[in-house]
Amino acid sequence: MSDPDAELRARRASSFGGQASAYARHRPDYPRAALEWGMSGANRPVREVLDLAAGTGKLTEGLAGLGRSVTAVEPDPGMLAELTRRLPGVRALPGRAEDIPLPDESADAVFVGQALHWFDLAPAFAQIRRVLRPGGVVAALWNHDDESVPWVLEFSRLIRTGVSRGFADPDRPLRADGFGPFEHARFAHAHRRSIESLLATVATHSHLLVASAPERERRLAEARAYLESVPHAGTGEFDYPLVTTVLRARRS
Repeated sequence: MSDPDAELRARRASSFGGQASAYARHRPDYPRAALEWGMSGANRPVREVLDLAAGTGKLTEGLAGLGRSVTAVEPDPGMLAELTRRLPGVRALPGRAEDIPLPDESADAVFVGQALHWFDLAPAFAQIRRVLRPGGVVAALWNHDDESVPWVLEFSRLIRTGVSRGFADPDRPLRADGFGPFEHARFAHAHRRSIESLLATVATHSHLLVASAPERERRLAEARAYLESVPHAGTGEFDYPLVTTVLRARRS
């Protein structure tokens, strides 16, 4: 018997490639402090970093900007092509978290941006441990709407669809064989947006990508009407409030 949630999860996980250009243009980056905190979980110098499930390179670019040697691994050909176009100087390889195309003990840190919830965790963490050097660190990051801001909470509610599910829950306790305890930190972040570009951003979210066209259009129209009523967002550009959550653990 098929599992509807598993089927939906697979559809959502594979929904991004056709929107790779929009994803690269409209998704937010990650705050420098979050990247530095992730790296500081290692008890060895962090020089070589793997960005796993790198997408179009949003996280890759930030890691490279910190002076690290970054290898990006991404399973979706469309996303990987966009990453290579945007960051031609970065080593970029096709591959999955459950079968990482790197040698044993070849990285000091493994970073995962906005993707850990799509992995098959046990084999993925076995692979991550394999490619990490002893004392290296794995860090998973998520950007979230800052729902402590009332108008952001209402906007988030309006864009939910019938296929919205809580696959990403960075607050859930996480354990992995061969790693120490996971530590947790949050960082304030913001994304400079206009009404048009914010709607373009949320249109790249998987629950909208796989929703029916009528539902997607209805949700985006309702969200637009709401944003036009919010004084803070109604004219020009504004800082859309985000929170970046990071989980990190050290390889034993």
